[in-house]
Amino acid sequence: MSDIAALRKSYERAELSEQASHADPTHQFARWFEEARQSEVPEPNAMTLATVSGDLRPSTRIVLIKGFDERGIVWYTNYESRKGRELGGNPCAALQFHWVELERVVRIEGLVQKVSDAESDAYYASRPLDSRIGAWASPQSQVIDDRSVLVTAAAKYAAKFLLNPPRPPHWGGFRLVPERWEFWQGRRSRLHDRLQYKREDGQWLRERLAP
Repeated sequence: MSDIAALRKSYERAELSEQASHADPTHQFARWFEEARQSEVPEPNAMTLATVSGDLRPSTRIVLIKGFDERGIVWYTNYESRKGRELGGNPCAALQFHWVELERVVRIEGLVQKVSDAESDAYYASRPLDSRIGAWASPQSQVIDDRSVLVTAAAKYAAKFLLNPPRPPHWGGFRLVPERWEFWQGRRSRLHDRLQYKREDGQWLRERLAP
């Protein structure tokens, strides 16, 4: 077995300075996200979502960003899933993007709220038919006997709704409203660049953090 402790990499692709970064974190994120897309990194829209349960146990999972603007970061899910239940009890959450090939990480912390029904309806209608049926068929995060439970449920709802399944009442969007952002750019000798943005008096304060 190889020596895990010996695994290391020197980060040398880029730098992140106050002068070159945008004063607004949403614009800085838009810039980096577009660079990740243009670089064709695998699934640039994949992000880790961290939530906390009622007994203060954290959990993480990968979700896909489906939109962002000045209001925050949006994704869609089953509201009755583990993450949905935990966000219902504690709306504090964190997101993280890791674009390995670009040696970049973006971390976002804030409060989560449901998006409007109109937003959820519009996104649901844009999904492929199989995905819309899947939102009905999967009792997300619940224990099931085997995969046949999902296959049977999918066939049932496909027959019931045909080509026009409505959005399930338990399925929709969440928006994380950022209170803090961090942009991390790997640098040589582990002297990484870290710029933090936090809200103060309605404005974004940009600060450099030690790596």
